[in-house]
Amino acid sequence: MTTTAAALTATAALLLTACGGGDDSSSGDIKGADTGSSTPSASGSASGASNVKRPEITLPKNFELTFQDWTSSDPVEQAVLSDAREQLRAGYAAITANKPDGGEALAFYDTDSGLSQDRRWIKTYTDKNLTVFGKLPAFDAKAALLGDNKTRAVLNYCTDESKAYTRDRKTSKVEGNPAGTNPHVFYTVTLRKNSEGVWQNVSTESKRGGCQ
Repeated sequence: MTTTAAALTATAALLLTACGGGDDSSSGDIKGADTGSSTPSASGSASGASNVKRPEITLPKNFELTFQDWTSSDPVEQAVLSDAREQLRAGYAAITANKPDGGEALAFYDTDSGLSQDRRWIKTYTDKNLTVFGKLPAFDAKAALLGDNKTRAVLNYCTDESKAYTRDRKTSKVEGNPAGTNPHVFYTVTLRKNSEGVWQNVSTESKRGGCQ
């Protein structure tokens, strides 16, 4: 996600997601979705933070977005982690499905400001006819609740883009991060709990090389 993550974060965001304003100047991060199968994989499990019916999200089998140890013993923090995970999946699902508006799932997990940022991120791919593929692990996730009413939160996590790529939908050209680019990206996400109990993304920022 040098290109992907940076693009993701700098504009949206796996999201990188990978979304949001990053301070990395590179512009070709994660690139790639190869010519492999585009059959959607099983959707992620529902967040469970409330009884609200959550949208089903599917990703192509050739793009493995994984979440290592996104768990907390605190049920509220776990709800934050779960909804943030699905928000990131929704962002990448929009990229692989070529939906510049983000689709219904991303709108479900974003505030208005978060959705505006994520759409800019997604368009850094869709405007160039790019999709993503490969492996993108998200790890070291830590959520912290803010305020006495615990309706706002901050989430930090890292991604490793070393095995994530972009692919041009027309030419099938595959690209990854430029040689010498640090594949690790550190994300800071702000979230807010809405009236239905869903933790929505407000904004995302990223820093390449910011992970331990």
